Amino acid sequence: MLLAEDDRPIRNALERALALEGYVVTAVADGVEALAAAHRSRPDVLVLDVMMPGIDGLQVCRVLRAEGDRTPILMLTALVETPDRIAGLDAGADDYVVKPFDVEEVFARLRALLRRAAPVPEEPCDDGRQVTAADLRIDPAARRAWRGARELELTRTEFDLLELLARNSGIVLDHATIYDRIWGYDFGPGSKNLAVYVGYLRRKVDEPDGVPLIHTVRGVGYVLREG
Repeated sequence: MLLAEDDRPIRNALERALALEGYVVTAVADGVEALAAAHRSRPDVLVLDVMMPGIDGLQVCRVLRAEGDRTPILMLTALVETPDRIAGLDAGADDYVVKPFDVEEVFARLRALLRRAAPVPEEPCDDGRQVTAADLRIDPAARRAWRGARELELTRTEFDLLELLARNSGIVLDHATIYDRIWGYDFGPGSKNLAVYVGYLRRKVDEPDGVPLIHTVRGVGYVLREG
C-alpha cells in the first residue's frame, strides 16, 4: 500500500493504524514522492491526500490514470462540498473519505476496494454475455460500457454501480443494498457518498436532451429504467 499525506501527525498515525491492521505501508509526504514510489513498485492500493504541496493528490491520480494504471485509489479530503468530491472522481479516484475521518471507515473502504480489484474466477454458469438495458450496453468482462454508440469513460466504482443498476433494470434498489453490494459497508443515513456517485454517473450516462436512465426514488433508493 502507498500512503501519501503531507500532514506528519496524520500520516504517522494512519501508517501505524494500517500496519496494525496488517497492511505493508510505504508512507510519503507529497505527490512527487508518491509518483516516484508508485513507479518503483506498483502498490495494491493508494491512499492519497488531496491537498499536498507541489503535486497534489488529484494530479497524482490523473497522471497514474493517464499512464493506464488502474490501481484502486482512495482519496483523503478536507473539502466537503460536492463539486470538490466530484473533482476527485473526475481525476479517476475510486472512493474518498472526508476529514476528520474514523480510521475504521478507512479500513472498510480499503477492504471494499481491494475486494473489487481482486480477480474473480469465472463461474461455469457465467456465459459472459453483455448486460443491456434500454440503449445501455455493458461488457462486464472488458469492463466497458456504451450509451448508444457513445462509450462511457467510467471509474471502477462508477462501472460497478452502473452494472448493478443495469442488472436490476426496473427494480428499485435501496441505499443499504447498494452500499452493501458496491462498498461492502453501509455508511449510514447521513452519508452523501452514494448521492455523489449517482450524480456524477448521471453526468456521464445521460445527455442534456436525452432520455434519463437513472432515477431517484425519494426515501428509498435508485432505479435504472427508460423514461
